[in-house]
Amino acid sequence: MSKRILLVGHCGVDGPRMQREICDFLDEADVLRINSDDDLERAVEDGADLLLINREPVGFEPKMGRDLVREVHERYPDTKVVLVSDYEDAQEEAEEAGALPGFGKSIVGTPQFERAVRQALAN
Repeated sequence: MSKRILLVGHCGVDGPRMQREICDFLDEADVLRINSDDDLERAVEDGADLLLINREPVGFEPKMGRDLVREVHERYPDTKVVLVSDYEDAQEEAEEAGALPGFGKSIVGTPQFERAVRQALAN
């Protein structure tokens, strides 16, 4: 069964890297990079299994990741959202805004990254 994962606000280095890593361990994944409010709205309305939102989302300035988490959670409460940040305070704010427990970019490319993505999808 295909999984649709949205990488929201990740830069031109991190976005492709995360996309490649996810596709390596989830063959059936459709991983899209999203860098604007309009694209985000369309993509979520088309259906998404998981959003991985950057702490400082590129293309969404001056919003921060926690702001996007809150907006998505309010409009689409059944959509699974995770904040990608190594900062504990940012993770706490995101969870208070409706995100699942997140993780940092420092684990991308490790077995821990695969476990974190699979766990988020399973929640």
